[in-house]
Amino acid sequence: MTSAGGHAVKLNEASQNVAFGLQRGALEPLWLTCVAACIDLPVFTLAFWFALYGSTSIDGFAPLIVGGWAGLGAVLFVTIMAITNGYSSALMTDRASFIARSVLCVIAPVIGLISLAPIESHGLAFSAAVISLAIAIVPTRFGAQIVVRWVVETGLIARRTVIAGGGEEAACLIRSLGDRQVNDIRLYGIFDDRDDTRSPKQILGIPKIGGYEDLVAFVRSSEIDLVIITLPFTAEKRIKWLLDEFRVLPVEVGLSNYSKDYTFSPSGQAAFMRKLERSFSPKCRLIKRLFDVFFALCALAVLWPVLLVAALAVRFDSPGPIMFRQLRHGYNNRIIEITKFRTMYTEMSDPLAKQVVVKGDPRVTRIGRFLRRSSIDELPQLFNVLRGDLSLVGPRPHAVEAVSSQHERFTQIIEGYSARHRLPPGITGWAQINGWRGEIDEAQKLVERFEHDLFYIENWSFWLDVKILFRTPLSLFHSKGAY
Repeated sequence: MTSAGGHAVKLNEASQNVAFGLQRGALEPLWLTCVAACIDLPVFTLAFWFALYGSTSIDGFAPLIVGGWAGLGAVLFVTIMAITNGYSSALMTDRASFIARSVLCVIAPVIGLISLAPIESHGLAFSAAVISLAIAIVPTRFGAQIVVRWVVETGLIARRTVIAGGGEEAACLIRSLGDRQVNDIRLYGIFDDRDDTRSPKQILGIPKIGGYEDLVAFVRSSEIDLVIITLPFTAEKRIKWLLDEFRVLPVEVGLSNYSKDYTFSPSGQAAFMRKLERSFSPKCRLIKRLFDVFFALCALAVLWPVLLVAALAVRFDSPGPIMFRQLRHGYNNRIIEITKFRTMYTEMSDPLAKQVVVKGDPRVTRIGRFLRRSSIDELPQLFNVLRGDLSLVGPRPHAVEAVSSQHERFTQIIEGYSARHRLPPGITGWAQINGWRGEIDEAQKLVERFEHDLFYIENWSFWLDVKILFRTPLSLFHSKGAY
């Protein structure tokens, strides 16, 4: 385990035990939205369909056309609900508010359908819509309130949180969170370097499980959503140090002294409470995953002949396995195993990447040279994408022991190098399509690659991923440094 500065940090036994129980992330509230929307779509399509059916004569009734109009109304309703935050867990646990919001959001689709759909009696259509939608809204909202309240009370969508800083400030935070009727924050431990006199081993039932460097390693090895710094303003240097350390981690950081009600709301309405936002939010995670699975399957459907020919070429070119596996740094600095076509002679392979590949390297086979130059050797990583270890687009994952041509570790060349692990690594990336790939024979090349990776992380969007993906084949024609 390494800290932001790159030095190894081993978790103590207490924090390691807690981290072990937090290997899997909590259920993100976004998934509640998706499930609720998926339930509402067929229910409200059926409700709209019956509304149109009840206002149309038998002779003029066309089931498929009416079904299309009903589906359009349901999509419009669900979209309005999602845009207005109508599927938030806080709203869905309040039955009256959830019903009221649903009624308000359904008005526009009803008016639109009655105005545009080919029906004979608009008055009859409105009456039918009121009846059918009431039958749809009331039972689903009653059921949703029961289920979502159970989900919230059991902590399935709780934000997993730890505290940086003990003492009276931490006690004040814990009391305030306990006094809240609706609280989605679950505390798992306190980290503090101060002795037990100034920072007790346990505060109101929450144990102190490590120091500040343990905290950085803890976030690396567990699925934590929020870190709350409770240090007083007088500890300005320590707060600044913590914030600098957390800039390389994909976790949200809040300062309790900047919060009036200790909600640390993720909605963006009180942004001054949060000094650092999450770089890989649930929305970003979902969009990126759908993007990866769709385009990876499309790529495999198109490129499978290339994969087959490359595999045969590797097999007949030199003895040894077709595939080469290597450990690399993945998302949040975690270790992943990636798969490539073997491009070196088996007895000269370098799984730890301790020796840089240079131009004319005798370790690289004849076929391997072509595969590396064309990046065909990377294509098996499409299966890593489907498995979830890699993304199609992102900072390239470097080998665990990767060094420059001068045998310097990358973390020695650039301080805070692991900041590029705040998004999942990718097969291609912003740095690669701009020519920064291959051998690192001078420090400036790594600096340029690092800055391009940070630009991508800080400006990520769906359309930027599309742009990078479709520019990648063109960038291969003028690539340099790939041997």
